[in-house]
Amino acid sequence: MVAIKRSQISEMEKHYRISLINSLVGYKSLNLLGTISSDGVTNLSLISSAFHIGANPPLLGIVIRPEREHNDTLSNIKSTGHYTLNNVLPQWYKQAHQTSASYPSGVSEFDRCGFKKHYVSGFKAPFVAESTVRIGLELAEIIDIEINGTTILIGEIVQILADNNLIEENGNVDHIKAGTMTVCGLDSYFLPQMVGRLAYAKPGIEPQELTTKNCETNH
Repeated sequence: MVAIKRSQISEMEKHYRISLINSLVGYKSLNLLGTISSDGVTNLSLISSAFHIGANPPLLGIVIRPEREHNDTLSNIKSTGHYTLNNVLPQWYKQAHQTSASYPSGVSEFDRCGFKKHYVSGFKAPFVAESTVRIGLELAEIIDIEINGTTILIGEIVQILADNNLIEENGNVDHIKAGTMTVCGLDSYFLPQMVGRLAYAKPGIEPQELTTKNCETNH
């Protein structure tokens, strides 16, 4: 067994420490975050920090790095109040990875990395046309994290755009069929594989494997 203490973590070489800590929790969600500035310049960045907060109202959170001169994402969201999360497909993961490069402020990663913009009437931020599951969010709350200068953005889902046949009868999104990729660490990309699906857990009852027929009555 490898045992690493806090004092050892702080003494690690920088890039080793970053790789270790980022990959430690395993697979994470992977999305392209689309925004637009108040003067119409689009921005696209790759994130792995999106997390579910609640379904009523429908809320998602993301963690944003500290504002930097060349990073337009946070300032765009603050100025327009709208942003999008878009899944990453296998045929586009290299272009998605490239959006994490430090392009100068005002340069659109949509254009530089080969992604097409898709707009919905009444919603300011661009969606990624190449994605199969797209989420439009309206900024609801900003939480500044003092310990490391990051920011948690809480957004309410106001738009859902999904390709046909991806949302099942019970509301579950089939991310296998959608081609949704995941990530471990900063640069290792994976396709998920279904192991099983279980019924709602209740005390004293053994977990029940769900079939296609009984999935819709699970909840």
